[in-house]
Amino acid sequence: MADEALFLLLHNEMVSGVYKSAEQGEVENGRCITKLENMGFRVGQGLIERFTKDTARFKDELDIMKFICKDFWTTVFKKQIDNLRTNHQGIYVLQDNKFRLLTQMSAGKQYLEHASKYLAFTCGLIRGGLSNLGIKSIVTAEVSSMPACKFQLMR
Repeated sequence: MADEALFLLLHNEMVSGVYKSAEQGEVENGRCITKLENMGFRVGQGLIERFTKDTARFKDELDIMKFICKDFWTTVFKKQIDNLRTNHQGIYVLQDNKFRLLTQMSAGKQYLEHASKYLAFTCGLIRGGLSNLGIKSIVTAEVSSMPACKFQLMR
């Protein structure tokens, strides 16, 4: 439980630090989001290396996605993804109905515009993990009501 609190505090400080150190132009054109996403990418690569070192090879892309939703997500966020959907053409939607990095924020709509800052690192985390497993992807996040969010992965 203490490690979860430390992770949440570290994540919040990381987001805050990137935005405080940025110049006004960087905030406006999305460079802060890019920095956070790149940090997450590198962490995701490292975590996947560690988590899969004793795992058998995956049969296909769907097995990789199941691993991300169950094992990877459980290790990082202490719960599994609530829903995984696919169109079997390279698009996956991972839905977390109570995303840990958003639960500290108000459930109201006033913080909805700030949610993207707190999701950028996780988008990079997913993209980095998939990259190390041989899947090049674009990961985006969407929040319609806090703290639920959807991560869309496109190959």
